[in-house]
This record gives sequence, structure tokens and C-alpha cells, in this order.
Amino acid sequence: MRIRIATGASHRAILGIALPAMLTNVATALFGLADTWVIGRLGDAAAQGGVEVGAKLLMTLLVVFNFLRSSTVALTAQAAGRGEEDAQAQALARALGVAFAIGLLVLAAAPVVIPVGLSMFGAAGAVAAQARRYVEIRYWGGAPWLLNCALSGWLIGRRRVRTVLAIEVGANLIHIALDVGLVLGAGLGVAGVAAATLTSETVKLLALALAAGAGGSAGRVLAAARRAQTWKAGELLALMRLNGALFGRTLLLMTATVLLTRAGARQGAVVLATNAILYQFFMLSALLLDGFESAAQVLCGEAVGADRRAAFASLTREILALAGGVAMAITIVYALAGPRLAASFSTAPAVVATVRAHIGWAIAMPLAGFASYVFDGVFIGASWTRAMLATMAVAVAGFVALLPLTRAMGDDGLWLAFTLFLLLRAAGQAALLPGLTRRSFAQAVAA
Repeated sequence: MRIRIATGASHRAILGIALPAMLTNVATALFGLADTWVIGRLGDAAAQGGVEVGAKLLMTLLVVFNFLRSSTVALTAQAAGRGEEDAQAQALARALGVAFAIGLLVLAAAPVVIPVGLSMFGAAGAVAAQARRYVEIRYWGGAPWLLNCALSGWLIGRRRVRTVLAIEVGANLIHIALDVGLVLGAGLGVAGVAAATLTSETVKLLALALAAGAGGSAGRVLAAARRAQTWKAGELLALMRLNGALFGRTLLLMTATVLLTRAGARQGAVVLATNAILYQFFMLSALLLDGFESAAQVLCGEAVGADRRAAFASLTREILALAGGVAMAITIVYALAGPRLAASFSTAPAVVATVRAHIGWAIAMPLAGFASYVFDGVFIGASWTRAMLATMAVAVAGFVALLPLTRAMGDDGLWLAFTLFLLLRAAGQAALLPGLTRRSFAQAVAA
């Protein structure tokens, strides 16, 4: 069955995907927020910094493979726009195959990845010891995380965002309960935080697999996996080109994150712990606004699959406008409640004072970043991943150039450079959008 494409006048289709996706992303953010809050109750800056470094290491390793989710959303949505059920099943079969293969490679690389990764983040002394303890436990959740990317991407591409939301909320409730019980109850410290995350990620995998297989989908996906056509060289090459550009883009984004964390670590444990709290506020706003990225991926992907240029252009404008309104609302909330809430994430007086001094950067992030998140969704949904990679490369180069120029400003300079990085991303994507739109839909007409 062909999916009905939303018109530019309708907000319902956008919000029908964006709002559940926002709530799903908030639930995802609770992983980091719960970990930071619970470990902060111990009043140990080294433990809090260790969880921050360990989590960043694993996310740097795994998030570069987030193309599994993004490409699966785009390809599934495009197939839905064409009304092709078999193509949707093939998209999931290929994604799960790639995720499984990457998961095996990640596990095999653990003896090298863990020590090199910790060194890369510049952690030392007690912070490094705590980070290693965290990573050595949570590392086993890498394979489930990769498979979850493929499964959730497929469900979102089929507009089953509410199902993903229900699963995410359930997994996070389990995660929070385990965090409190293992860290504050059993006194396991950093090891308890890592064990809570590993357990909840595994539970999520089981739930997503059951949801994706419902309604006869399991049979179609298994049938697609057995067909030789699914694994033809041409099909796999096209997927690798799409995923390769997404991989490169995410690698560059994680490079910027690593540089942000490393620069903070060089300023000591207090600044590292402070930046961990500020970064969680940034991630919360980004994950909220990423709901509009998900809407853009699905709806723009469907428009491309159905070859509807007018719907594509209208959707892009509407999603940007709605995302901008939500970004303003988040900024207002952060300005009113941010200082007090941020200070509650640590009992160390030095960390609390430093957080209060730098909370303005967390307040500015939603407005600085919303356009780049929406454009990411548009570019992924339309499969313009090479262009997105190019704009990301320019933005990261600008961030690297700004770091030494702003170093004298301390942590304020670091966050200024990161804010300008977000603005550079959006500017580059906006500049390329008109030409890419003309070429893509001209090709569709010619075909």
C-alpha cells in the first residue's frame, strides 16, 4: 500500500511523527541524565568524570554506526512512498545483517579499543580508573545497541513511532530503577551504572524484535533474507555508498564531541564534571528537536519515493518553522529553571559553582542547533548523504580552527566554538538545499 504524503498545509503528519519521536528521544536522554544524577549523589568528581569519559568513549565508538538507523528510516520511508512492501522487508534484512557483522567486529576489537579510547580522551589518574571500570562492563552492550538501531529505524520508517516510544520508556524505567538500586542501594558505584545500562539495552532489543516481527512482518523479513536478490552486489553497493557517507558524517560529529571532552579534561576534574552536566542539557534539547529530524526523514523520504516535489518543499519549510518554535520554548525553560536544575546534578561545591557560571551556553544551544537537526533529516530522507558529509567536514574544520583562537577564554571559549560549529552546519546545508532539490526531482522526472 502506498503511504499518503502529507501536504504542506498539514501539521498533523509532522507532529504525529515528531511528538512521539521527541518523547522517545527524551526517554533516551534519561540514560545519560539518570547516570549523571545518580553518580553525582556520591559527591565524587572522579567517579562522575569517569562515567562521563566512559560514556563518551562508547558513544563515540557506537554512534558512528548510527547510519544503521538513519539509512533504514530513509530507505523504508522511500519504499513506503512507492508502496513496495517487499522493498521494506529487504531494507530491514540488510540492516540487521550489517548490524550483526559490525557487532562481531566491535567485540573482537575490544582489547585495542578500550585502552586506546581512554587515552584519546585524555583521562588520567582516578578518572581513568573509573572510566575503565565503566567501559569494561558496558562494552558488551555494543551489539544489542547496533541491532536496536536497525529495528527502531525500520519501525520509524513505517511510522510506528509510538511503538518505539513505548519500548523506550519501558527500557528507561528499568534503567533508572537499576541505577538507583545498584548505585545508591547496593553501593556498586560506577560498576552499577554500567550494569544498569547493559541490562536495559538488552531488554530493549528483545522488545523491538517482537514489535518488528508482529503482523506477519517477521515472515516477510526472513523471506527477504533468504532471497538472493536482497544480497545482490548492486543493492549492497548502493547501501554501502549511503551508509559510508552517513558513517563519515557521524565520525566527524563525534570528532567534534571528542575534542570538546578532551579540551574540558585538560582543564581538570571540576571542569570535566561541569561539562558533563552542560553536555547533558545540550543532548536533552538536541534529542527533543531531533523529533523533527525524524519527521523530516520519514516525510521527506516518502515525498522523494512518491516523486512529489511540492510536498517535499512545503514539508521542509513547515518542519523548520515548528522546530524553531519548540527551540524557543526550550530556551525559555532553560533560562528559567536551568541554573537550579543543573546545580542539582552534583553535591561537589566547586562543580556546582562552575555549572552556574556557564549555564548560559546550555540555554543558547537549542536556538543555535535546531536548523541543522532538521536539515539532517531532510538530507537523509532524500539520500543526499554525500552533500551532508561535505557540510559537516566544513563545520568541523571551522570548529578545529576556532579552538586555539578561543582558548584564552577558558571553558567559555570552548562552548563558544561549539556553538559556532552548530551554526556553520546549518548555514552549509541551507546553501546546498535549493540546488539539490532541483537536481533530485529533475532526475526523477527524466527517469
